Amino acid sequence: MRTRRPTLLCALVATLVVGFVMPGAAQAKSSGPKSVAVKPVKVARYSFELVAVGQSNGSDTAVIQLRLSDLGFWVKDVNGVYDFSTKQAVMAFQKYNKLVPTGSVDDKTAVALAAPQHKAVGITDGGRGYADDVVEVDKARQLMFVVRGGVTVMTLNVSTGNDKPYEEPDANTPNVMLRGVSITPVGRFRVQRLRPDGWWVGDMGSIYRPVYFKGGIAVHGSIVVPAYPASHGCVRVSVMAMDELWNMNVLARGAKVWVY
Repeated sequence: MRTRRPTLLCALVATLVVGFVMPGAAQAKSSGPKSVAVKPVKVARYSFELVAVGQSNGSDTAVIQLRLSDLGFWVKDVNGVYDFSTKQAVMAFQKYNKLVPTGSVDDKTAVALAAPQHKAVGITDGGRGYADDVVEVDKARQLMFVVRGGVTVMTLNVSTGNDKPYEEPDANTPNVMLRGVSITPVGRFRVQRLRPDGWWVGDMGSIYRPVYFKGGIAVHGSIVVPAYPASHGCVRVSVMAMDELWNMNVLARGAKVWVY
């Protein structure tokens, strides 16, 4: 029989107040990454019960949201509402832990969330030997890691190029067809230009607050961010996550974007 938690909301608030740390300001840039001796943060077994909530709302979902946040997977709010950011965070957690990325919390996902483990880290995290500010895009796992000062502060679900040929009308130029292959380039790049406000009509359709790091390839918000590669080459994140990336100022002009 499941134990009820009449004081759950108070406990959640207390945990958030004690454990919440704002990401630090970007450090001064150097000629290269600095070697540091930092171990990944180990997170203990969860003290609250975790339930397979599927995609339902309620206090059990608030517990799931808090645990995801503790493990470094970004959710907009810890409020018990299974919104799009929660689904995206669950999907990112499932990918990171080699589970089927459904975006729903099943029994296997609930068990994995409760188990002791390390916080999510990118390859440039301090525990891997660097101390720098980098936004990483892992194409193999379809994940983004925001690393600040050598510490991974945010892990997101993404959808990159599907490597398939395309032929589509140019949304900005009548009677013109665009042809190419949907590839997200691999390499180390710098943010070149930004469009800060709202939705923009790109050649391939509407994109939200795009940040371009190689020609017409951008990180941008989208209302469709599946668990698999589906873009024409850009890096899709949720609209809410894109707003948070702008708020954190991690994709300013000149910021590092490493795609691998």
